[in-house]
Amino acid sequence: MAQKSLLLTYVLWLIGGFFGLHHLYLGRDAQAFLWWCTLGGYAGMGWLRDIFFIPRYVADANGDIHFLKKHKADMKKYETPPFSLTRFSGMVIVAYLFGTVVMLAIPEEEVAGIDWNWLVILVPLACALGVWAVGNIGRETGSIWWPLGAAYAVYPLRSYIADDSNWFTTMTFLAALAFDNKSKRWRRHVKKRSLCRRIVTLTLCGLLYSSLWCSYLYFNAKITDSDGEEVRIHEALHHFFSSPLWTEFKQSLDDTWTYAQHHGWYETWKQIIDLSDPHGEQNAYKVLNLSSSATQAEITSKWRALSREFHPDKVKDPEKKLAAQEKFMEIQQAYEILSNIKAKRKSRNKRYNP
Repeated sequence: MAQKSLLLTYVLWLIGGFFGLHHLYLGRDAQAFLWWCTLGGYAGMGWLRDIFFIPRYVADANGDIHFLKKHKADMKKYETPPFSLTRFSGMVIVAYLFGTVVMLAIPEEEVAGIDWNWLVILVPLACALGVWAVGNIGRETGSIWWPLGAAYAVYPLRSYIADDSNWFTTMTFLAALAFDNKSKRWRRHVKKRSLCRRIVTLTLCGLLYSSLWCSYLYFNAKITDSDGEEVRIHEALHHFFSSPLWTEFKQSLDDTWTYAQHHGWYETWKQIIDLSDPHGEQNAYKVLNLSSSATQAEITSKWRALSREFHPDKVKDPEKKLAAQEKFMEIQQAYEILSNIKAKRKSRNKRYNP
């Protein structure tokens, strides 16, 4: 197998390490997935910590003889992996995150006439999976059954604990404690998995995690309107697709498609560029209240009239004077844009039609 490059690992850490790209390169898929879920390992803390641990990760991936000797020495010295505050904290945090995401994803209201609140029974499973995922990073491993049992043992307490955050904290802490004391062991051999299997596994995990957030955003998340009233996103989306804004936009897309079918995509692209007013020409005509067919003489005449009308020296009120200054500058800029465009076009016409 090809040896992993320390330099390339650091490059990947720099450009995409926040999403676990360097861990993907080294085959540390579980850690890569967790970095993606937690925005760089607990809001970037894990990403920064990796600066010091990357050489060790690369040595592990390459099966470095010195790394393996040290690992064997640790296994002889300790029957089970020693306690690590960093790993334990990670188990608690990820378990809390996974449980919270599942809780948020459960629709608060009935959907299709069904009350989905019974799905809260999956929250302990999500917490146990969070503990298990962190606990199986690197050269340590363990079974999911101990943290799963501990999480479900705490589940009935939800009826007696008013604050869900206290229930979550108790459940995640005990699940992590159960894994750390009863389940974890040394990983003696690292199994090499095929690229296809890695891609499929990561894709399924990513889709599952993303679908939970999508469920939350669609069913439970709310937005606040200009009156300060809250409305659920799925209701807002329903109304948006029947709103005048969407209707007009959809009609514009239909018109663009029809135009492209008759005139070709190149002509359509030219029309889109012109309509986007890249030089500010159309807006300049609008500021001067002129049509796009106005001559240079008409532009100059209108510019002089508007400059006199909105000249700041004519305004005494300080508040109105500031507005007049802004309008005056807008008029000057519009005149310069149109004059320059007219001059360039006149020069171009002379060059091509001497």
